[in-house]
Amino acid sequence: MTRPKQLGHLVLKVSDVERSERFYTDVLGFQVTTRRPNNQMVFMSLGDLSHELALLQAQPDSPDRQDGQIGLFHFALEMNSLEDLEKLQEELDQKQVETLRTGDHGISYGIYIADPDGNEIELYWEMPKENWPTEGYLFAGDFSEKLKEARAVDAN
Repeated sequence: MTRPKQLGHLVLKVSDVERSERFYTDVLGFQVTTRRPNNQMVFMSLGDLSHELALLQAQPDSPDRQDGQIGLFHFALEMNSLEDLEKLQEELDQKQVETLRTGDHGISYGIYIADPDGNEIELYWEMPKENWPTEGYLFAGDFSEKLKEARAVDAN
């Protein structure tokens, strides 16, 4: 069985991104690493990672109940390598675990599944920091590794 390396990050849906950002930076010492261009999502780190925490603006007027829901959006488990992510995808397929979607995040690639209670889990591999873009939105661009070519990709 191919296992994740570690808990990578959490994504929380919040009622006010700016207020939550102030809390996590001023009270807990997180640093903003990047933002989506529309300022509806902010990525934060306590160290040298792309993010351990992301805050996503909830959309309470959305017809989709999940868009307005506050709380955990998903948690992510980081894989040791792209090859491990590929092996894990094969194991998930063999165990008939449904892939909800895949995500090309420019510097990383993720496979999204759900646990038996519907909690969303992202399984991902992220490029080494030296390969990240130095300007603009950190997660812009296309993930260039081979897993992208083998699977349909839903860009996020």
